Amino acid sequence: MERRPYLCILRKIVMKPGSYLFFFFLLISGISYAQEISILDDNKAKPFKEFVVYQDKSSLNRFVPSGYMPTGECLKMDDSWKENCQEGKSCVRIAYDITCSLKGRHWAGVYWLSPADNWGDRKGGYNLTGAKKLIFWAKGERGGEKIAEFRVGGIGQGRDYPDSDTASIGPVILSKQWKEYEIDLRDKDLSYISGGFAWIANVDDNSSSCTFYLDKIRYQ
Repeated sequence: MERRPYLCILRKIVMKPGSYLFFFFLLISGISYAQEISILDDNKAKPFKEFVVYQDKSSLNRFVPSGYMPTGECLKMDDSWKENCQEGKSCVRIAYDITCSLKGRHWAGVYWLSPADNWGDRKGGYNLTGAKKLIFWAKGERGGEKIAEFRVGGIGQGRDYPDSDTASIGPVILSKQWKEYEIDLRDKDLSYISGGFAWIANVDDNSSSCTFYLDKIRYQ
């Protein structure tokens, strides 16, 4: 019996980024067989899904505003405030008592932590690799309130479970109107973050009062 040579042809067609379509043509005795195989590139990075720090009081918020600094006695914070919020059912109202702070350490702030009250002594941070920025909305009650710093990460240095990196913006002078701000997270190591968000203010920048509002805090 005469044996005829066979020919196997591989052709690669790019269908979309990260996906390739291969056609195998097997020619035997003049008959053509074709099989289609779709192969996904497992190395292609998946898009980052929005990660919420605060949306509404009743939302699936991933961090807890429990890290009062230095002690919290000069702060009143309501994360279920319902008047004139930027969006949704609630927002965060923060009243920093300057008169009280003048008798103490002259500054105050709050960290959103995971888990609550965790300053790096317990495991519980999130892997936020892929996030490019943290976005939030803020406004002042009167306008002119000065926030020395808005921050991501930076928790637990020298402790068992430190944050992998930190980033910040500031100082920021707030207006009476809601405004969106962002913290650039490109080129940051976000593999372990317990301090999801923080703000810090002081009496030198706010001589009489400092009441302000936050809403829609999320990683993108």
